[in-house]
Amino acid sequence: MTEPQRIEVIAQTAEEAIEGLPAGFGEGLGGRIAFWIAVTFSAFQIWAAAYGTLPSQIIRSMHVGFLLLLGFALVANLLAKRAATKALFWALALLGFSTGLYNWVFYADIIRRSGFLTTADIVVGTLLLVLVFDLSRRLMGWALATIAGIFLAYCFFGQHLPGPLVHRGYDFVQIIEHFSFGTEGIYGTPIYVSAAYIFIFVVFAAFLERAGMLKLFNDFALGLVGGWRGGPAQVCILSSALMGTISGSGVANVVASGQFTIPLMKRFGFRSSFAGGVEATSSMGGQIMPPVMGAVAFIMAETLNVPYASVVQAAILPAILYFGVCFWMVYLEAGKAGLKGMDKAGLPNPWRAVKEQWPLVLPLVALVWLLFAGFTPIFAGTMGLALVVVLILGAPLAALIGPFVFRLLFWIVLGLAAASFIRFGVDLLALVIALLVLACAVFKGGRETLLIVRDALAEGARNALPVGIACAIVGVIIGTLTLTGIASTFIGAIIAIGENNLFLSLLLTMLVCLVLGMGIPTIPNYIITSSLAGPALMELGVPLLVSHMFVFYFGIMADLTPPVALACFAAAPMAKTSGLKISLQASKLAVAGFVVPFMAVYTPALMLQDAGPIAATFGYPVEVVYIFTKACLAIGLWGVAVVGYGLGHALWWERALAMLAGATLVAALPLTDEIGFALAALVIGLHWVRMRRRGREGLA
Repeated sequence: MTEPQRIEVIAQTAEEAIEGLPAGFGEGLGGRIAFWIAVTFSAFQIWAAAYGTLPSQIIRSMHVGFLLLLGFALVANLLAKRAATKALFWALALLGFSTGLYNWVFYADIIRRSGFLTTADIVVGTLLLVLVFDLSRRLMGWALATIAGIFLAYCFFGQHLPGPLVHRGYDFVQIIEHFSFGTEGIYGTPIYVSAAYIFIFVVFAAFLERAGMLKLFNDFALGLVGGWRGGPAQVCILSSALMGTISGSGVANVVASGQFTIPLMKRFGFRSSFAGGVEATSSMGGQIMPPVMGAVAFIMAETLNVPYASVVQAAILPAILYFGVCFWMVYLEAGKAGLKGMDKAGLPNPWRAVKEQWPLVLPLVALVWLLFAGFTPIFAGTMGLALVVVLILGAPLAALIGPFVFRLLFWIVLGLAAASFIRFGVDLLALVIALLVLACAVFKGGRETLLIVRDALAEGARNALPVGIACAIVGVIIGTLTLTGIASTFIGAIIAIGENNLFLSLLLTMLVCLVLGMGIPTIPNYIITSSLAGPALMELGVPLLVSHMFVFYFGIMADLTPPVALACFAAAPMAKTSGLKISLQASKLAVAGFVVPFMAVYTPALMLQDAGPIAATFGYPVEVVYIFTKACLAIGLWGVAVVGYGLGHALWWERALAMLAGATLVAALPLTDEIGFALAALVIGLHWVRMRRRGREGLA
């Protein structure tokens, strides 16, 4: 199987895991129509992002309309068995798209008659609600649709409930207007973020994968860490971290890379459950890996009204800790099992891989620079995507140029022309792409490249489908909170608990995230829990960004935590063991994901937020370095305690002492740091002396 074919298989398998649909777009005429719907969907979103001439309400409604059109078309092509059923789903697809067109055509009229909906408005609004619920159920399962249905039912019948849950009551028309028009329900902030940011970055990732970024990451990871102790597992972690920089996906990464990395780890000697746990843990960590992170990061930035760069900044140190502890746990596990690294002679040179494929890195570098230079995510994502397109279209043209000097000159001129958008705007970049398309259209190799661009557009839209539908259905939940004010009841309960014990409030919030995560994806989990717990934690003195990151982390951990660990069950067929066993291993590997959020609440400098008492005396950088070092030491000690191995096999009392030392380092209480460092020095010293003595005895 060639590399492009292998990447295509990976992408298709990932789609199947996310959407609950078979791979592809379907056979025959219906399949071709669905494919071109996806291409058109991507083209519309890119045009809207690049030029932004349409009102936000129209973009949101057309985004949902395209989601319904593509979603029901795929259901018709891939799931329906009979002709009549196929026709029914295609009819639902067209009706769904018509809701978006209705909002576009009658945009001004709908605004003018706000509060006085016509019969047609009510019919369209009701149809939109029903179709969003139905497609969500078919693509995301019953759990999320059921939760959203309970919230919607509360709007209709909450006036009959007792005590603090009662509300004043709302009639049918008012509920339909709130959820199906305006910006408080289905067309609320989540769908805005999906239309404005998430879609562009999903397509961006699809183009990079088509361009060969996946191969570059794999070669780089193999060459850099394949020779370390536990090589295949270390490669799995690094490649997942690198993929997280552009993808931000979780379960899809498990399925995409796990079919290669898990069997490799097993052949190397790792237990099946541990191999699956490494894949699940490292893949889920992609959602917290800057610069792109997961879709939640964009929703968080929009919800908090902070620059996206601020969210990325807060995630940097926790992401290092998360993947650092994964490397450390694999290192210890491999040592315990007596496993060494892979044969370096058979591994690729990581820097040669970068040297040969360095142009692929340029769009990612440009994206990071734009994000941190203060440009909006939508602008950064659109420009990053455009640069990837320029790179793909320019490659076959450069291949026609013989002498290296002229090829280099071609890339320099093309790069300067593409980069000129900073000064001259989007139009010049669009002109460059149009000229490249025309040039590629006149010879065979170029025409094949145009097909890659076309396929990437379709693949990006398909991959964005489940995220968009999740954002649409969760708008019902957010709309219920804003309409009824029920969130204030929950917030008041958390505040009442936290007045006496902040830790209990944090624990309650964590449990809510983990329980919700049993049935719903990370995005709706974050949106629901942050809407309820975020304001309450802020009232208790937790910085707002830290409180939202707290919820974000445990939304991710829910996919690794028993009994319902979606990422682990996705890895189970490839590991050929139970998802429960994998989730137990993943929970140990992801210890940083459970500890760091609590540490950040008590010491926000870990997320580069509010300064503490150390900063007042020694400066903020000193505080950050101190807290980060303390966290590394604590998590490192816990790794020894959990695995039972350090320089050699650890005795039970060494493991207990290491666990206690780590706990005191994490606790933000008077003298706990001093006690923790003393215990850490004691256990490390005793373990080192014992292993050295045993080594001498072995030599003797």
